[in-house]
Amino acid sequence: MSLRILLADDHQMFRHALRALLARDPELEVVAEAASGEEVLAIAEAQPVDLVCMDIAMPGMDGIEATRRLLARHPALRVIGLSAFADRQFVIDLLAAGARGYITKGEAGDELLRAIRTVCEGRSYLCPEVAATVADALRDSPGVYAAAPRLTARERQVLQLIAEGLTSVQIGERLHIAASTVEVHRRNLMRKLDLHNVAELTRYAIRSGISPSANPGGAA
Repeated sequence: MSLRILLADDHQMFRHALRALLARDPELEVVAEAASGEEVLAIAEAQPVDLVCMDIAMPGMDGIEATRRLLARHPALRVIGLSAFADRQFVIDLLAAGARGYITKGEAGDELLRAIRTVCEGRSYLCPEVAATVADALRDSPGVYAAAPRLTARERQVLQLIAEGLTSVQIGERLHIAASTVEVHRRNLMRKLDLHNVAELTRYAIRSGISPSANPGGAA
């Protein structure tokens, strides 16, 4: 019997590329697609699903919260995280929510097929880039990430791009959201982290491993 897969990502073209990739394996069947965490939960309630390829940053409910709620209702389901970012806290939070694997979108070719096979054998799978990131986090700052303020996936994306020197307009274009929404995220970041300007946000991002370096040529 085919493994029934749900693809969750808010970019339709990426979902179509994943569907084409998985169609190469006759034992895999993409039974549904979702563009938000809310859709993931609704689909899982409506039809049988064995595995979810879960984007981290989606509009509304992000992939981490969707994974937590999904596995609370369907503990036998398996989840593999997908993200454009090999962000330490993304990985730690998603695994804590119950996911069995995590790969970056840049490696979502044969690496995804290997991840699916590994997870279906009852083991966990991290792509090489993510495995190195987690190892560095545990070696350099044990316990720091569990104690850090919890940021949403979108907030962490915005924080990384702020630290890279992008303006609010540029961040909005990169993430396909309005510049005004970026400003809301920035205010929320400052409130949650008790920080007061872009320089402090940038230092926090670098210190926390969210951004490896900052570009001083711009400010969000």
